[in-house]
Amino acid sequence: MLAVIAAATLYPSRAQETSSVPAHPPSAGAPPLNPLQVALLRWYKANTTTSFSVGSQPYGVAFDGANIWTANLGDGTVTKLRANDGEVLGTFKVGGGPYGVTFDGANIWVSNLGGTIIKVRASDGKVLGTYTVSASPGWMAFDGANIWVPNGKNVLSKLRADDGKNLGNFAVGNDDIAVAFDGANVWTTNTGDGTVSKLRASDGKILGTFAVGSRPTGIAFDGANMWVANRYDGTVSKLRASDGKALGTFPVPTEPYGVAFDGMNVWVSGFTLAVELRVSDGSVVARVDTHGSAGIAFDGANVWVGEFNDNVVGKL
Repeated sequence: MLAVIAAATLYPSRAQETSSVPAHPPSAGAPPLNPLQVALLRWYKANTTTSFSVGSQPYGVAFDGANIWTANLGDGTVTKLRANDGEVLGTFKVGGGPYGVTFDGANIWVSNLGGTIIKVRASDGKVLGTYTVSASPGWMAFDGANIWVPNGKNVLSKLRADDGKNLGNFAVGNDDIAVAFDGANVWTTNTGDGTVSKLRASDGKILGTFAVGSRPTGIAFDGANMWVANRYDGTVSKLRASDGKALGTFPVPTEPYGVAFDGMNVWVSGFTLAVELRVSDGSVVARVDTHGSAGIAFDGANVWVGEFNDNVVGKL
């Protein structure tokens, strides 16, 4: 055991290599360390970042329980990679403009900027259905039974996951682009007016509209709060999910795009860096160089980012 600990101290953490920001110990009231990291002998931030080639311009990223999927905007495909080693298991044609990918427990849903949603069987990539929505559908969310689709036209659509039937279209803010589910409600970022909308998932009733920063894009739930990437002002907003109260606005050293929660901290993708934020106070814990990262997802052990300028997905 002494040898293992001594060896670990010989290697600098990723945060040490890419940033002068120190890795902070948990503060009073902060969540405990992620036990998965201990089980994997990852109690320190080892430099294990690796990139894997996918299709052209990967924007969306999702995890299906075993594999990572990317939506490749530039060539009309989705790529499936095995999460443990990054081996490409398949590349599948889904039509023009794939932007977002979402997993429903059995299938992958792909939003195409041309105005369709494609349902793909996760086991083999077979297309199971194509459903028409409004133009420019963005990053979707699954609520346990339905897929919620932001249409980019002030409308959020609710599609039944079993068969893609449209169960309703609901008015939201201007230029809605991404959705997150908090266990009871769905939240959408409205890039055009700097707000997020909260809707009751059961019937789509608007429960509130809350101001955030400029051009909010990605959004994620940490179990208690919603985190929003404000792309144009370089900040991330933290809202209490129960009532939408703003708990903080935190500057990040990048142009933030996507957001993911890793069970302990929040990760934000960006055009120069992926940044890890401590959930208790929004302070920067680590920074990792990227070359234009958008989509971001957590697989239970690692964070993955789609680096659209290099046509790769990075495993952090």
